[in-house]
Parts: sequence; structure tokens; C-alpha cells
Amino acid sequence: MTARKIIIDTDPGQDDAVAILLALASPEDIDVLGITAVAGNVPLSLTSKNARIVCELAGKPDTLVFAGCDRPLGRKLVTAEHVHGQTGLNGPVLPDPVMPLQEQHAVDFIIDTLRAHDAGTVTLCPLGPLTNIAMAFEKAPDIIEKVQEIVLMGGAYFEVGNITPAAEFNIYVDPQAAHIVFSSGAPIVVMPLDVTHKALVTKPRNDAFRAIGSAVGTAVAEMTDFFERFDKEKYGSNGAPLHDPCVTAYLIRPDLFTGRHINVEIETHSELTLGMTVADWWRVTDRPPNALFMGDIDADGFFALLTERLSRL
Repeated sequence: MTARKIIIDTDPGQDDAVAILLALASPEDIDVLGITAVAGNVPLSLTSKNARIVCELAGKPDTLVFAGCDRPLGRKLVTAEHVHGQTGLNGPVLPDPVMPLQEQHAVDFIIDTLRAHDAGTVTLCPLGPLTNIAMAFEKAPDIIEKVQEIVLMGGAYFEVGNITPAAEFNIYVDPQAAHIVFSSGAPIVVMPLDVTHKALVTKPRNDAFRAIGSAVGTAVAEMTDFFERFDKEKYGSNGAPLHDPCVTAYLIRPDLFTGRHINVEIETHSELTLGMTVADWWRVTDRPPNALFMGDIDADGFFALLTERLSRL
């Protein structure tokens, strides 16, 4: 098996950082063609900076990082400093990046990369709002059929919402973009809150990160120490969910996840349920399936993979 070629589209975010670290630690499984930053958890100036901080933390300063869209397609930006801190990576003290930001716009990089590769050989991995992906599809619809798969973190069904009663944050920030992506016809795998809320960093799991004894292990432990306070208070859980690493873990160990191929629609009009992922889990409509919507995870296997791979960096 050759390594799977991917573009990570991200708004780091501590859990985004762990997802990126997992990908960069797994070259036999994942070939990161580039990282595209989007506004989301924090504004674009910080997400594009944070992506480079993480690459340097991983010892991969040659990774290409591109800045993309600084606002959603049709509404004002909503951010999540209340979860991730003012920098987006609060917790560890990490140096400012030295590696450069690429001059090309992230949307153009996505388009050019898909056009340059054979159809079905590049996977898009969005970890934040889907603005960059939607913009690329709108600007160059010819690339849609070239996408191998879109594996994204976003949405929810049984877990409903985490930023409003009905909506998960990534979809809520840019529901119009999500609608474009889910309507595109590209193969989609969704890691919703239904899965990620089962990937909890309990104290023993965080102790295992810290016990790696490296700068990466310590930084990851300090990141989860920071944002777990918010989640423990909000959900009453015994740890913080690691949302975004589910995407990169799926590329390495898809057997850790189970789900259903169902129809998923995005609510774009209602003030009450804006950004809701209306997932036909019980297949009660005749709408055709458009996404593999995950429902469960082998959490112990997930954390074993994560700890083993992070120990390489």
C-alpha cells in the first residue's frame, strides 16, 4: 500500500493540532501534500500561524502551509476562543514559526493539486469550516470528480449541537459552504460529534501522552489539559473529546470506526436550526445516501494508535 495523498484543511485549534501531528507522524500511511488554513476556531491570521507552529513542533518545517478564506461565504465569522483560548493553541508555550507561509491562496492550491494528480488519488481532510473546500468546488467544478474522498470532522445527529442546540461548530460557522460540499457528489466520510464525544482524553490517556517524554508528547498533554476544562464543565464528562484526530486516524485504521451510508442535508435557512446536519440515520426518507456517517469508535484502539504514532515525533 502506498501512502494516501491528502490535503489537510484546518483551523487549529488544539484537536486540529493533534490531527496534524498524527498525519505527519505516519508517512507510511499518509502523504501530506499541503495544509490549508481557514478561519474558524480563531481568525485566519492565527490559524495559518498555528498550522506552521504545529509543523515545526513535529519537526516537519518543509510542510507546505497555505492561508485560505478569512470569513464564511455568506455570514459573519463565529470563532471559539472560549474553548481554545485567544491563540487557538492555549496550553503549551510554543515558539512562533520560522517556516514561511506559502504565497498561493489555499483555494488555488486545492484546485491546482487536484488537477495535477490522477482522479481518485487525493483525499481532502477538512477539520474546520468547509469554506475553502466549497470555494474550490465553486471556482473549479471540474475538480469534484477528481477527489478520492472527503473525510471531515463536523456535524452531529444523536449528539445534536455544541455551539447551538442544533448545530455542531464547524458546520454552523459556514452552513452554506457545508451545503455546497454535501451536495457536490464527492464521496464523503463524516466524523460527527456522535463519534468524537466517545474519543475522550481521560487522565490515564493524557498521562500516556505525557509519558512519551518528548516535546510533542508534552505539548499534546498540555493542550488537552487546557481545553478539557471547558468540556468537563459543559458536558460533565471525564475528559475532553479529541474531535479532529478521528479524521486522520480513519485514514490509518478505518476499522476503528463504524457507521452508515445515509443522506445528510445541511440546514441553511432556519434561525433556530441553522447549520444542523439533518442525518437520515434511520433511513426514513427516500433521499439518496451522500455520506458515510460514523456512529461509533473503538476509543481504546484510537488512543493506542495516537500514542504510538506521536511517540515517533
